[in-house]
Amino acid sequence: MARRSAVSYVFRMSQLAVPAPSPDWCLFLDVDGTLLDLSAIPSATFADAALKSLLAAVAARLGGAVALVSGRSIAYLDALFEPLKLPVAGLHGVERRRASGLTQGASYVDVRLDGARAALSAFVEAHPGTLLEDKERSLAVHFRLVPELEPAVQALIGAVVLPLGSGYHVQAGSMVLEIKPLGFSKGTAVKEFMQEPPFSGRTPVFVGDDLTDEGGFRAVEILGGLSIAVGDRVSGQWHLDDPRAVRHWLADIAALTDGGP
Repeated sequence: MARRSAVSYVFRMSQLAVPAPSPDWCLFLDVDGTLLDLSAIPSATFADAALKSLLAAVAARLGGAVALVSGRSIAYLDALFEPLKLPVAGLHGVERRRASGLTQGASYVDVRLDGARAALSAFVEAHPGTLLEDKERSLAVHFRLVPELEPAVQALIGAVVLPLGSGYHVQAGSMVLEIKPLGFSKGTAVKEFMQEPPFSGRTPVFVGDDLTDEGGFRAVEILGGLSIAVGDRVSGQWHLDDPRAVRHWLADIAALTDGGP
């Protein structure tokens, strides 16, 4: 990958308001709204070959210290980025695959959510434009196509989560509400990754665009790292405008030399 001139690099980075990249970073990247533009229909997301190649180059440059941290399932992310297979935290940290390949918390259906599944399925069937995303261990109702139904979705989610007891809670996102196990977040996923190679000993950087990413932001900040918000839905220490800007920034990381930019 061709290296950019120092002049153009400083000019563009000052526009994007992010710090100059460093080879001692490790990256934690949200997917929807961060690496990929948001889609009205969750299943319509698509990762092109250029993005996959870019992520592979960044991972190689940072010694493999790049993880996807998403509300999607690991299975979905592996299919989305195939053949690339990065360390990943899925379902907001409920499931996680280490750099070693060991996977925790994945590949089973939580039958305790069956009552909620039935109620949410009935609601979605009766309200065109809403979508139920069944992630097996969590349930998300999307209403991006019908934002006026947000109060109705909130009321339903609040009602169906109560019988589940204290082991579950509601995670708010961008035009989505999700019932998920309590005690997991993108922040807990970051903390776990940071105890393992190749992440341990590096400066953590979290990039995200949504309320669900705030736990990741706080985790890296506590660890002396950097939080980078994409778009205007959340606030981080630094800012990128959109997924296109994220790709440009990642390209600069891939082009790093051992001495820095």
